[in-house]
Amino acid sequence: MMRVSMGRLGLALAAVLLSACGGGSAAPAAPAGGGGTSGTSTGGGQTSASCGLRDRQLWAQGVLREWYLFPETLPTTIDPAGFATVDDYIDALTATARSQRRDRYFTYLTSIADENAFFSTGASAGFGFRVSTDSVNRRAFIMETFEDTPASAAGIDRGDEILAIGSSTGTLQPVSQLIGTGGGAAVTDALGPSAPGVSRVLRVSGPSGTRDLTLAKADYSLAPVSSRYGAKILQEGARKVGYLNLRTFISSADPQLRFAFDRFRSEGVTELVVDFRYNGGGLISTAELLGDLLGGNRATSEVFSSFVYRPEKAANNSTKRFAPQPQSVSPTRIAFITTGATASASEVVINGLLPYLGTNLGLIGANTFGKPVGQVAIDRSACDDRLRVVAFSSRNSANSDAYYDGLASTVQASCRATDDFTRPLGDAQESSVRQALDFLAGRSCTPIATGQTAMAAVEGRSKVELLTPADADVTQREVPGAF
Repeated sequence: MMRVSMGRLGLALAAVLLSACGGGSAAPAAPAGGGGTSGTSTGGGQTSASCGLRDRQLWAQGVLREWYLFPETLPTTIDPAGFATVDDYIDALTATARSQRRDRYFTYLTSIADENAFFSTGASAGFGFRVSTDSVNRRAFIMETFEDTPASAAGIDRGDEILAIGSSTGTLQPVSQLIGTGGGAAVTDALGPSAPGVSRVLRVSGPSGTRDLTLAKADYSLAPVSSRYGAKILQEGARKVGYLNLRTFISSADPQLRFAFDRFRSEGVTELVVDFRYNGGGLISTAELLGDLLGGNRATSEVFSSFVYRPEKAANNSTKRFAPQPQSVSPTRIAFITTGATASASEVVINGLLPYLGTNLGLIGANTFGKPVGQVAIDRSACDDRLRVVAFSSRNSANSDAYYDGLASTVQASCRATDDFTRPLGDAQESSVRQALDFLAGRSCTPIATGQTAMAAVEGRSKVELLTPADADVTQREVPGAF
């Protein structure tokens, strides 16, 4: 069987087996709702165990011809000899679907070892923060700092601005100069590769003043629910509102989600703010658990989501029905905080609940990214190659998967809001959280414009976007802006 996910490819924001190597047809996919962290499959295509470029390219071609959700878009013939990498060849094979906005770099080659580590424990390497850049004003900001990382140990936190980056104090380069000459890519390059021991000096300005800090990247495990603000009760007069901020859908989120919802249930919470503003997706199994935790008043006969493969692979189609858990709550209203970085598994949760809540479900912030498709993973273990190939669409009980341009066009209620990084996440006065609370209270607002897929971070500023390198690693694909 194969892993499946609704993970989002890390985009340069302007955007889920162990196996025998090579031979034969891929084994039948696990049911799309299965998620999980293990499974086996032989890759489609070539029988050779060689990890030479041409063999790897032909293997990728074979996998796509067998599993790709849009086979009619694949070129009849295309010689791999003209492409210097496997990735370049995959890009050429999927170019038509990408031009149609159905596969916006969702099909890609990655590392088996790196994915397994991330999806099971959040294993990552870096400074441990998210970075956004303002390309117009040539500035870079910290949007979030993860716990137990070099960044948190150095006192860096949301709202700090990175003024300069260097390998030493004497080589500091102003961020304004980096962006002016090379755009966001120059900032990415200056921050260095995601490898333990890589050291940089950062000139940082914020509430603690301006200071030069020397940080060395290190291995850490990303907590999908922050211990500081990931789950809390917000008191609104006599009303108790549950606030949940989920960074990513990985297996280690499951016990954290159960713990959070057990508290919400014990406090009698029926209104929730679910903060997906930076959540790029991940494992379907965790999305399904979250749906169940939000489905305490749903019947086990009711459909949460369905996963539909191309006709030749229809035996793999599956339907996930609600399965309320001991920790489940029964929401009357839910406000989902979203941005253009909200994608994939996050959208599955929202789309799955929409038919049942209608106008009592609202998008707060900006339109979502728009990824109603998921991937299966086909492995070539001798080469540490995992091909994530778009293989199925995700639909709700109304059979809707029509959100390639984001959920704002299908969700009936929405409120535009900014991402005010001058305040902590989970703060009741932060702009998006405040607007979410106002929505829950029934107050009027300005709807999100259809097609709006990015948002200004603070009113009056230029658009501030999460920084994601073109050659993003596993963490950066699933946790946009992470360094």
